[in-house]
Amino acid sequence: MAKKKKAAKKAKKVVAKKKVRKTTVSRKKTGKKAPGLGLEKIGEVTHYFPHVNAAAVLLLKDGLKIGDKIYLKGHTTDFKENVQSIQLDHVSIQEGKKAQEIGLLVKSRVRIGDSVYRI
Repeated sequence: MAKKKKAAKKAKKVVAKKKVRKTTVSRKKTGKKAPGLGLEKIGEVTHYFPHVNAAAVLLLKDGLKIGDKIYLKGHTTDFKENVQSIQLDHVSIQEGKKAQEIGLLVKSRVRIGDSVYRI
């Protein structure tokens, strides 16, 4: 009989679960500003080729020309440089347009996900 009373008490002590409100946060990849500089993000590194010091960059906004000054920022990446060479499908081009994945010659190692800003 005592076991039945204990089981009944345990059944009554069911704690109501709190309702968790789930929210979704949407982020725009374009238009993101560089920390403290007020620069707009124009692209993102998708791959790095260490043997030729080149980065594959997906252009998210505007275009990029030879001679433009860019700022590359990531978790461990933080440098500025002038664009000296742009390639599309192993062919040199003068200007990369929005939504193209171009190859850029870079002076230092970059990582996938690093942001590219135009200065």
